[in-house]
Amino acid sequence: MLKYLYWLLPVGWMGVIFYSSAQPYENQDVKPILASKFDLSFLTPYLDWVVMTYHNSEVSIRALGIEGFVEFFMRKGAHLGVFFILMCLFVIALIKTSSFKWSVTLAVSFLLTIAYAAIDEFHQGFTANRTPYVGDVILDGAGALIALILIFFFRRFRTKKHST
Repeated sequence: MLKYLYWLLPVGWMGVIFYSSAQPYENQDVKPILASKFDLSFLTPYLDWVVMTYHNSEVSIRALGIEGFVEFFMRKGAHLGVFFILMCLFVIALIKTSSFKWSVTLAVSFLLTIAYAAIDEFHQGFTANRTPYVGDVILDGAGALIALILIFFFRRFRTKKHST
């Protein structure tokens, strides 16, 4: 019965994600901190050529300023990292509590992570100054996919090393 405590890992992490998604953008805006603590202007000549569209908005130094530009990539990097971790925690919980084959464990963990990413984006639609966006679910899925690939190769390398 105690083995099911492993499920507190992904459930707790989902709680952290839920809490973060329930915060209005203004509570998470790091641009003022970036502007007051760091002089990021040295990045402008190296990054001013980067111009793209994300969620119908231009992402560039010209449109966002250097702090807004850096914050955009910090936020999107957070999507990758947070769901990378969630995928790993699902894998741990399933390994410790199920008798699934390894491939099924990875598949179920990936699907659970994607499902929670979609639920999280839906939840953001009820938060002030936040909008759900399928592109963020894709980023979350990319974080989960990176975790899946790394776990797969780490396990394969570890198994191969132990068999020799």
